[in-house]
Amino acid sequence: MSDTVENTLLAPRFLFRFAVPVRHRDPIWKPGGVALDESYRLLNLAELDVGTENRERQYADVRMAWNARGLLFNVSVTGKSQPVWCRDGRLEDSDGFQVWIDTRATLNIHRASRYCHRYVFLPAGGGGGNTEPIADQLLINRARENARPIRPRELQVASKITKSGYNLAAFVPNDALAGYDPHQHKQIGFTYAVYDRELGLQTFATGPAFPFDEDPTCWAAVDLVEN
Repeated sequence: MSDTVENTLLAPRFLFRFAVPVRHRDPIWKPGGVALDESYRLLNLAELDVGTENRERQYADVRMAWNARGLLFNVSVTGKSQPVWCRDGRLEDSDGFQVWIDTRATLNIHRASRYCHRYVFLPAGGGGGNTEPIADQLLINRARENARPIRPRELQVASKITKSGYNLAAFVPNDALAGYDPHQHKQIGFTYAVYDRELGLQTFATGPAFPFDEDPTCWAAVDLVEN
């Protein structure tokens, strides 16, 4: 009989420090968004949680690219039978995509610095008919220093609602990323969360058992690699 006891309480993702490659792309943005192919798909770190009570349902395909102008994300959500729920006045409660970015990858601090950013992108909820996508900034709780407030329309987002979900393209320009210098700093701290009232929560570096929404030590790193 084996003396090994399986740990079903602590998510295996938390036991490792990950550095995930993200590829360069040019052009990085145009009106209506830019589609990323399979080579830009982010690794699914949640696969490590197989067999634990922390296992999340994986329903979103998330892809990421970079260049000196900023960071691009593609999110494709499938498997929905209900319409998306997005509200301009309830950004954190809406179906959508949130990212946390630390341009200096200081992954040993528990409170966010001015180089840490949190952005939210919704596939709908804006405009007169609540059908336009939304991009906005959110504060990071307990931050030692907040990132500068972004200007209106500084972030870019485009989306298409489908029968089973949505496709979303989001762009964070370098002007909205304090300290972003991919030629001097090839690694950044990063995590994401896809929120959906029907399908649940999908995360990148660590899940809801940890305070990933405010603690940079719960984030992973991404390496900005040339093609």
